[in-house]
Amino acid sequence: MAAGDLVLTGLMAFLLVAVAALLTRIENWRSYTPLAGGGTATGETVVHREKPTGIIRWLTTVDHKDIGLLYGTYGIIAFAVGGVMAMAIRLQLVTPSGALLGTSAYNSILTSHGITMLFLFGTPIIAAFANYFIPLLIGADDMAFPRINAIAFWLLPPAALLIWAGFFLAPVTENMIEPAQTAWTMYTPLSVQQANPGVDLMLLGLHLSGVAATIGAINFIATIFTERDTEVTWANLDIFSWTMLTQSALILFAFPLLGSAIVMLLLDRNLGTAFFAVEGGGPLLWQHLFWFFGHPEVYILVLPPMGLVSLILPKFSGRKLFGFKFVVYSTLAIGVLSFGVWAHHMFSTGMDPRLRASFMAVSLAIAIPSAVKTFNWITTMWNGRLRLNTPMLFCIGFVSNFIIGGVTGVFLAAIPVDMVLHDTYYVVGHFHYIVMGAIGFAAFAGIYYWFPIFTGRMYQRTLGKAHFWLSMIGTNVTFFAMLALGYLGMPRRYATYEFNGAIAPLAQVETFHILASVGAVILFIGQLFFVWNIVQSWLEAPKVEDGDPWNLERDDMLDREFQWFDRKLQTAVTDGGEDEEEQSMLTDGGQPEEETDGDN
Repeated sequence: MAAGDLVLTGLMAFLLVAVAALLTRIENWRSYTPLAGGGTATGETVVHREKPTGIIRWLTTVDHKDIGLLYGTYGIIAFAVGGVMAMAIRLQLVTPSGALLGTSAYNSILTSHGITMLFLFGTPIIAAFANYFIPLLIGADDMAFPRINAIAFWLLPPAALLIWAGFFLAPVTENMIEPAQTAWTMYTPLSVQQANPGVDLMLLGLHLSGVAATIGAINFIATIFTERDTEVTWANLDIFSWTMLTQSALILFAFPLLGSAIVMLLLDRNLGTAFFAVEGGGPLLWQHLFWFFGHPEVYILVLPPMGLVSLILPKFSGRKLFGFKFVVYSTLAIGVLSFGVWAHHMFSTGMDPRLRASFMAVSLAIAIPSAVKTFNWITTMWNGRLRLNTPMLFCIGFVSNFIIGGVTGVFLAAIPVDMVLHDTYYVVGHFHYIVMGAIGFAAFAGIYYWFPIFTGRMYQRTLGKAHFWLSMIGTNVTFFAMLALGYLGMPRRYATYEFNGAIAPLAQVETFHILASVGAVILFIGQLFFVWNIVQSWLEAPKVEDGDPWNLERDDMLDREFQWFDRKLQTAVTDGGEDEEEQSMLTDGGQPEEETDGDN
């Protein structure tokens, strides 16, 4: 153990020295301006230098669009890592005795999968869209604090390395430092008693990601409040900016509490304090602190995707968003109510029944503003001129999956039902319908919708639709099977389940586990289509020549970001057209309306 602590101390010292060395080498930050016009928003004169190219550009940029692309690349890499971990979990559970992993390896992968998807994919992929497009949507030159914006991103790669460090260090340190095996909730006393420096590394990485999220939230709030164009008022502020503003406020209240709880846990582990000691009721204290962050975190993750769907879905319905003000008010209501529902994760801990009933009431009430949004999305599509191209398909998939995830959440908010289903695979199915079926689908909708702006090119239509259908089928097969497993009484977080024959017929449990694993394979194949489509289209697809690739102006739906894109195309220096073979590629939105079977 002494050797493990020594290695951990050396790693942290190396990290601090590296950061200090990097900062000393960055000179004359004030000489660079990210503004397109070459000046500052206040009209001050600055010293110019040409924007660097290559790797130096990406390491030093403070341009909000570049940082948005960095966030997006980081989020997709984390999504891939978390997806591989998920596949390992599903392959393990194909047989009752475990097909692939030992118990320790399973617990390590289970822990890292949850943390990776929530903290390293969910929050950064939202920040990718927000960094790139919020300044464009509100008519700002850049974020309010461009350099702080860059710092917020560059805190994330070391956070990921710390969270995953146990996987890299276990072979080197002869298993003195192993991946954390606490599950993503890090419940005490388990997380205190695991004498493994890998847990400390994971906690430090989480703390660093929380600092990055908090810095970013401050920047978004300042940008939306102070950098809006004079024509952009609170009355006509776009819905995505409203959801980002609400999310940023939630982050400011929730993430510092998680950081404080993590510091207390680190002190318990390393300095012998007793914040979460069993004798003092500490395990319940951890749950209260964690879930006071943890349930607003669910809405931190899902509110901006709701904003994305609310922004994109009307574009392909040919109608303005129905009940815009109600969507905004419901967003604010979710933000307020989200801090009053945390203890519905703790119904089975033996709390006072009167207190438990109050949390049940608020948990049921928060479903109302979510239902308002759902009916507004459906009504927007009602009698609209629907164009079922890839972004629209993912929006519809979002609404469908969100309904299933939301209704199953209402069941869990009811105390009698939760007492039966708590800590079973029903909870896993419910949660993943939201995280993958809703948040993931909205992210894909945003990527496809804004792909022409990101790249100046158009993705392949056929591959995009194949990605949607494989994702939709895989998501529902996998997570509906998990709901069924919950009804059979299958506990979550178990590496094997031969014991479950005492609760339900083992053959039934194994059948649904196999079904869930088959669905996961379908889902995984869909993501391979996505990666191939994005990379191949980014490199080889024909360039977009029209600043309105989705023909939005026809319905008076052309927003500021596409107006900016059109100006960019008009002023760009081109070196000739594309050849006929390249132009003949099947793209989603790149062909005349009569040739695309209603895609435009």
